[in-house]
Amino acid sequence: MNDPLFLALLELADDSLILGQRLCEWSGHAPSIEVDLGLSNLALDLIGQATLFLDYAGEVEGKGRSADRLAFHRDAGEFRNCLLVEQPNGDFGQTIARQFLFSTYQLALFGKLQGSADARIAAISAKAIKEVAYHAELASDWVVRLGDGTDESRLRMTEGFDWFWRFVDDMFARSEEQAGLQPEGVLFDRTALRAGFDSRVAELLSIATLPAQPGRVWQISGGRDGRHTEHLSPLLAVMQVVPRAHPEAAW
Repeated sequence: MNDPLFLALLELADDSLILGQRLCEWSGHAPSIEVDLGLSNLALDLIGQATLFLDYAGEVEGKGRSADRLAFHRDAGEFRNCLLVEQPNGDFGQTIARQFLFSTYQLALFGKLQGSADARIAAISAKAIKEVAYHAELASDWVVRLGDGTDESRLRMTEGFDWFWRFVDDMFARSEEQAGLQPEGVLFDRTALRAGFDSRVAELLSIATLPAQPGRVWQISGGRDGRHTEHLSPLLAVMQVVPRAHPEAAW
């Protein structure tokens, strides 16, 4: 289905769903119980956001697909998430770098979408922004603690950002189809959020005494068009194995 609103809702949902699944991989493996629970709570928040957007997407599509059906019975090429969220966790510093970049982006995005002309999108965004503000604060605290910590933690934090810079442009990419929803006030131009995002990133890196964001890094894109890295299919295989093996199961 190529309905612009349906595709826009998939973008919003898939970003949260895929990152939520990635964070679930930390359960039982985080550096401490406190961090383990913290990352698990972030994952639950993100999956909750994804469920609300997927429920709405299913209604817009009108084919009887529920949030579960859309989450567990689509192949990688049908997912519209940005490439950043599907990347492997790496070490804790890498996970925190990704979380800070994504939560900073999502905080700005939901701030705008609270004013969407689509009442459903506005309501979901208004609910989610409270959660995302906490995510951004938690990630920011860890960036400072690790960046301004030991030589080892500083090195890992630096390497984490070095890895994820290449996916930042993709996070802000927009399709031509969805640009048509902007004059109607349903969506907003994500590229307009970039200056504020860059400013916040630069501010926190300075506080954390980390190297400044590189001026130009070779960028990888395609997530919004369904062109993903090799990491998405294995993630979906784990996430979808039970629902696909037992498609009629309910509990």
